[in-house]
Amino acid sequence: MDPPPKPRTCRNLLVRVLFFCVVALALRFAYVVAVLGGAGCVSGDFCLFSSPDESLPISASAAASKAAFVRGHDGGVATAAPPSLRALWTSREWRRSVEYYSSIFNRLRSDGYLSPSSHSLCVDTPIGYEVLALKEIGVSDAIGVAKKKSLPLVRQGNLFKLPFSDGKFDFVFVGLALDRSRRPADLAAEIARVVKHKGFVVIHTTLAEDLYSLTSLQLLFSGHDLIKSRKIKGPDSLTTLREIVIQKVKLELDNSNILGLQKDSENLDSFSDGNSVNKCSTQEHRMHILKSAEPLIEEEPLKPWISLKRNVKNIKYLPALADINFKRRYVYIDVGARSYGSSIGSWFRKQYPKQNHTFEIYAIEADHSFYDEYKSKKGITLLPYAAWIRNETLSFEINRDHDQKEDEKGGGGMGRIQPASRSTNGVVQTINGFDFADWVKRTFSEKDYVVMKMDVEGTEFELIPRLFETGANCLIDELFLECHYNRWQRCCPGVRSPKYQNTYGECLDLFHELRQNGVLVHQWW
Repeated sequence: MDPPPKPRTCRNLLVRVLFFCVVALALRFAYVVAVLGGAGCVSGDFCLFSSPDESLPISASAAASKAAFVRGHDGGVATAAPPSLRALWTSREWRRSVEYYSSIFNRLRSDGYLSPSSHSLCVDTPIGYEVLALKEIGVSDAIGVAKKKSLPLVRQGNLFKLPFSDGKFDFVFVGLALDRSRRPADLAAEIARVVKHKGFVVIHTTLAEDLYSLTSLQLLFSGHDLIKSRKIKGPDSLTTLREIVIQKVKLELDNSNILGLQKDSENLDSFSDGNSVNKCSTQEHRMHILKSAEPLIEEEPLKPWISLKRNVKNIKYLPALADINFKRRYVYIDVGARSYGSSIGSWFRKQYPKQNHTFEIYAIEADHSFYDEYKSKKGITLLPYAAWIRNETLSFEINRDHDQKEDEKGGGGMGRIQPASRSTNGVVQTINGFDFADWVKRTFSEKDYVVMKMDVEGTEFELIPRLFETGANCLIDELFLECHYNRWQRCCPGVRSPKYQNTYGECLDLFHELRQNGVLVHQWW
């Protein structure tokens, strides 16, 4: 019997292997030509097979859009991109991120906020996923800016002094930049500067989950209207983000409006009651917070030194109810501060929830005996005057109160503004009073987070109406008010304090009026 034709079998096997190799090469070549249009190969770059970095095949649509970008929508980035960058841009991580942002931008384009002709900026994009996504969907005039450059997609720049002229961009994508920034107000101001009139700004955030923080974020962008707010999935599909779209609008005042404002300002002193309250421009978010506030004590306590002190434990602080990150400054004003340990050191610095923010502290105190103590306290600005309704010289009475608080015993006694017509057995000093409401209006804005404690020995019945008259109440986020009335005395059962003429009912009216006008006020002791 003849032996089997071994050489022929080997030749057949070799032919089959070569045939399959040729078919594979042909298919790969056809794919490159048909899908990538040949753009995936450049001189000296053999690309029939995936590069080592290309661990994930890309979809036909994504490959086609990438090919369009590489062919040069913007004329410069394409030719400047070396093969290594193109290999990077088709890697698994890049394709996942770019395709996520492409879906975001395609939806924004469908909604009319973005178009292929939009001059676009991506802020704080260290790598450039967002920029490449914009280019792949046809927005060729797009650039990113970050602390470090990542050319050709991202240029280096100071985020708080963007290297662009005013009103340059039609579309600005902020992403999570505001969440990451320690100075969100300054960053927002720069973004607002470079966006065109009628241009759109798109923000992604994990923080604006309540109406208060959402409004605070919007207030950082002066002259912008809120267009849309919706929840979306993050890049990892696990995180939920809030997408906010705002549009820059032109603010105009005609001559009649300007004259009207001037007239109202000139007649400010004519207001005298709560019916003339200056309404806040943004009120809804404040009223929303008040729904979660602790209830006021409606019935006068027989032992206020016990009831009111216990009520402090029931207080629901604003930072426990909402996120306060989107603010320009964080401020604590202690009106009637007395000694450092009275409330600044013993309560505010130790107990008030600050969400990791550093607060500017203002101590307003007219009693000279406390001034030396504040000289050694860092981070505190002492205003050595009496908070009042206008700038004038006042008489200031210092008298020992039978119900003086434990942490203030041994001091000079409680101080209060002394009417000229009233006689007194205490020590009277001549002091300077200043228009407190006017100072608040000139010093702070709605972009600031302002916490205030007020303990002014009855002067609250003059100061609070003045806050309403000027609109300064709109700048106070949270108020801790000790209201003084003819309460029952601890020393003498059945005897009311003769020091104050106002009643508990009048105090309660003051608290209700504050809350009805959007101020989160607490009954303080």
